[in-house]
Amino acid sequence: MPPFIIEADELHQFMQNGQVLLVDLSKRECYLQHHLASAIHVAPSELVIGTSPAVGKLPLIQQLEALFSRMAYTKNIHIVAYDDEGGGWAGRFLWTLDVIGHTQMSYLNGGIHAWLEANLPTTDKVDDVTPCAVSLSIDNKFIASQDDVLASLNDSDTVIWDARSPEEHIGTKAFSARPGRIPNSINLEWTSAMDSQLRIREDIADILKELGITKDKKIITHCQSHHRSGFTYMIGKSLGYDIRAYDGSWAEWGNDPNTPIETG
Repeated sequence: MPPFIIEADELHQFMQNGQVLLVDLSKRECYLQHHLASAIHVAPSELVIGTSPAVGKLPLIQQLEALFSRMAYTKNIHIVAYDDEGGGWAGRFLWTLDVIGHTQMSYLNGGIHAWLEANLPTTDKVDDVTPCAVSLSIDNKFIASQDDVLASLNDSDTVIWDARSPEEHIGTKAFSARPGRIPNSINLEWTSAMDSQLRIREDIADILKELGITKDKKIITHCQSHHRSGFTYMIGKSLGYDIRAYDGSWAEWGNDPNTPIETG
């Protein structure tokens, strides 16, 4: 079984010997220029509900079934996701796999950039895929609702990991009606968890420990729309943390006049 975080050379070797479904979440123009052979492109818009105010929430089950039908999804296949931005959309896709109960998955550490750096083969050919019938169900244990987050504010065993920028966290920049943060949330911007090669930092567990984001806690991660927090969710999962994603994120929280906030 391949590791959850897989390096380019490891993936290349696994592709020679085992069946894998590759999912490319890069920008469309990048995918058309070069991608791993047989990789299926998934657009970010296919992973979110797209309706205001919480545009990043999980899509309706019918939308997810249409996506996975287009991918010719089967439950027994190992799926490897990657993107061109360091892991945000790939992580969001892997969270979606958790939500539908798919357990065999990996993230290509560093995405397409790591693959190209290793001088491994790519193609610009887009394969035809025959859709199949798909029936999915949702496992809510990986999703934190707004009510779950509200309840966690009085729970010392729960930590809120805010993956937004420091400016968004303190409230000097806002993309919702109200600026600020969820009370007592801990800010570590998603890009701070990457190295200069867009890979997961090797010392990320130590960084999180210093911040109080530790394995003994229940962790809820969010950003503005659960894109950036796709990456932080994936990091928590890779470390074996008890982690959920608040897919409503600040788009929901900051546009609700009744939710508590902090600034400064």
